[in-house]
Amino acid sequence: MANANTDPSSEVELRPWSRGDYWVLTRINAPEMTDHLGGPESEQQLASRHLRYLGMDGGGGRMYTVRSGPDGEVVGSIGFWGRTWRGVDIYETGWGVLPEFQRRGIAPAAALAVIREARHVGDRTELHAFPSVDHPASNAVCRKAGFTLLGACAFEYPKGTFITSNDWMVDLAAVR
Repeated sequence: MANANTDPSSEVELRPWSRGDYWVLTRINAPEMTDHLGGPESEQQLASRHLRYLGMDGGGGRMYTVRSGPDGEVVGSIGFWGRTWRGVDIYETGWGVLPEFQRRGIAPAAALAVIREARHVGDRTELHAFPSVDHPASNAVCRKAGFTLLGACAFEYPKGTFITSNDWMVDLAAVR
């Protein structure tokens, strides 16, 4: 369990993505959850994403459901995956907490947990997050989870579309 503050709802557990977790993708695909990401994906894109998540296991990255509360209720998703950024092989991370569970410290706690996971199972030394400069909540998650702000950058997401994002980084070699 990770705990970002004293709010009991910020206690989280990460569980590897499974076949039955497709519904989480459909919930996170809502317009209010994707407005900083270019909008909702099609059913075909979600199905492809689900299969990609199921195939992630090990040093190349992993996806998880985020669970919280005494019953381990699914409250969102988080993960990390490999990419090359400015000539360096890094991990990228991204998350989504369902609207009814937001503002409880869950996302920063999940980010702290995924940092430890990437350090433990991965083979890269940097973990980056690229939230839009216009997304204060995701930037706050990065700050609360101990990422270092490297500055604004042009970031391609979705493919073919460039947005202005903040580049936040954690040095995984320094994580204990």
